[in-house]
Formats: sequence, structure tokens, C-alpha cells
Amino acid sequence: MNETEEGADGVSASAAQAAHEVRVVFSRLRRRLRETYSSGDLTPSQTAVLSRLDKDGKASVSDLAAAEGVRHQSVATIVGVLVERDLVDRRADPGDGRRQLVFVTDAGHAFLEDRRRAGEGWLARALESECTESERRTLLEAAALLEKVVRS
Repeated sequence: MNETEEGADGVSASAAQAAHEVRVVFSRLRRRLRETYSSGDLTPSQTAVLSRLDKDGKASVSDLAAAEGVRHQSVATIVGVLVERDLVDRRADPGDGRRQLVFVTDAGHAFLEDRRRAGEGWLARALESECTESERRTLLEAAALLEKVVRS
């Protein structure tokens, strides 16, 4: 089958190959980025909850459990560790005083920013040393295309 022929799943061979390659490279890149920064002794689950709160602003433990696809009790334990580490805090929900909302503290934002900075620093140095200016422009164009796909 050539690149423009459709496979059994209704997509072209080139689209299927591109999907495979992007997924594989993205997984490797994510793994390498994780290697560039200290976890601060956080587990992947703790990091996921902290990152979700950073993105969403604030949420209840129930909301976090649903979003992460894990049990309420597991998220409550994770939040407890993050509170002890001063990365998140809790306060009463102004709309429902029986409910507590969890939010990222200044220390939590700084922790995440340090991780992002470390990862982007490693990636910038790798792109500088391994790619030509033309290749870096191509990567920027590819990133724009991937953003278009993500937003579709």
C-alpha cells in the first residue's frame, strides 16, 4: 500500500506512520525530560496531582480523584503528603463549607517551575548541539502542526 492508500482503519499509511512515530518520539522525549530534573522525592502520582492542580487552579479531592481516574482515598493520601511538603494547601470551599478545595502554594509553583526550567534547559542545549538552525525551524513548524492536531 502506498502512502495515500487507506488501510483497514480508514487512514492513510502516512497518517498511521506519522501517528506511530510521534507517539514513540513523544514518549522518549517525556522520559528524557523526567531524567533532567529532580523529582524532589515525589512519586509520579504526587507529581501528577500537583501538576493538575497547577493547571486547574483548585479542586476538591473528589474532583482530583475523578480527573486522575483513581480512588478518593488514594488522592486524599497524595494530597496529605503534598500538604506536609508545603506544595499544596486546603481551604473551605466558599460555595460549600463542608467541602475542602486544594490549591498549589507558592512553594509548589516554584517546585514545578524549577522542573520545567530544568527540562527546557536540557532540551534547548540538546537542540543547540544536535540540530542545525534549519532543523530547529523545522521543529518549530512541526510543533505548530502538532498543536493544530491537538486542538482539533
